[in-house]
Amino acid sequence: MPFVPLIPESKLPGNNEVAEVACGDKMICIANVNGAVSAIDNVCLHHGGPLGQGVVHDGKVVCPWHGWEFDPKTGSVGFNPEIRVASYPLKIENGQVLIQIE
Repeated sequence: MPFVPLIPESKLPGNNEVAEVACGDKMICIANVNGAVSAIDNVCLHHGGPLGQGVVHDGKVVCPWHGWEFDPKTGSVGFNPEIRVASYPLKIENGQVLIQIE
């Protein structure tokens, strides 16, 4: 799968913040956890909350609706690593954030 442009590097969330970013018809949650940037699906598995409107706490992306915690690199839920949202490879080239989506 090719990498496609997502956002300019300058639009990445600040340290220990998340953001929602549209990629075609899909919303992506971009997380910056201690300077490591990653991408997961934006929709919480619990009740569909927008993960990109949540917060980063103890290295996890926390859903703003009911507090479910997700690993920003793997997409796994804190209480059960077998349950997960999709995670997507990112890379930064020439000031542009690129994402690989199936």
